[in-house]
Amino acid sequence: MGDTATTHHTKSANNGANDNQIGFKSRVSVIGSGSWGSVAAKLVAFNTLNLSSFHDEVKMWVFEETLQSGEKLTDAINRTNENVKYLPGIKLGKNVIADPDLDNAVEDANMLVFVTPHQFIDNICKSLVGKVRSDAEAISLIKGMEVKIEGPCLISTYISEQLGINCSVLMGANLANEIAEEKFSEATVGYRNNREIAEQWVQLFTTPYFMVTPVQDVEGVELCGTLKNVVAIAAGFVDGLDMGNNTKVHTSGFITSILPISTLSSFSCHAYY
Repeated sequence: MGDTATTHHTKSANNGANDNQIGFKSRVSVIGSGSWGSVAAKLVAFNTLNLSSFHDEVKMWVFEETLQSGEKLTDAINRTNENVKYLPGIKLGKNVIADPDLDNAVEDANMLVFVTPHQFIDNICKSLVGKVRSDAEAISLIKGMEVKIEGPCLISTYISEQLGINCSVLMGANLANEIAEEKFSEATVGYRNNREIAEQWVQLFTTPYFMVTPVQDVEGVELCGTLKNVVAIAAGFVDGLDMGNNTKVHTSGFITSILPISTLSSFSCHAYY
């Protein structure tokens, strides 16, 4: 668990000159619209309606598809207020606007939520170079790594390098459909240096059924999210071999051996169980 965040309803995540403008409100864009992306949009949309520091509208970029009915997925989402293909039966919030145009979806947004399959992030970032605000803040909900010739690269690092903006992460041992059904869940925001930005992300995602805490450890939090399934398999082997709980607890060392500077607070919900 991370340290407890203080809620401030009047702060914005913008580090640019607009911060000093009276009445400035942050704009949020969700890049991705699968089941997890739709859940992220639902969480964010709930809070933008209730926090005075945010514009109500949340744009959600949709990789356009044609449904069996012949209707475009974007049109169906905007008509029904739910992602009828990837998260049927769950209302996203009337302030969620689906948009198939990536440039338009991020226009004027100073808070960017990346939540796509990791294999798409390369093309997405290349498409956004020079098109996002210089003072924008990003957060990655993507589990995975970008593998380059020189070695693996964390998604948050890749986003920062490609777009020239700071990128935090949000990770947890969660299933999208359970959060969508508002069953209690928990996650961790990993941030680098700016605690104020971390608190903004905590505000944006926290709901009565989704608890978010901040930890100053981007790499540790992201690795936990990326490798948790590997650790879970190892824990399953321990059970199968009847090696006991002491050995199972030691499977957490898989993460710390890769990144020794990680702290225990980075392990959201002790996700290796």
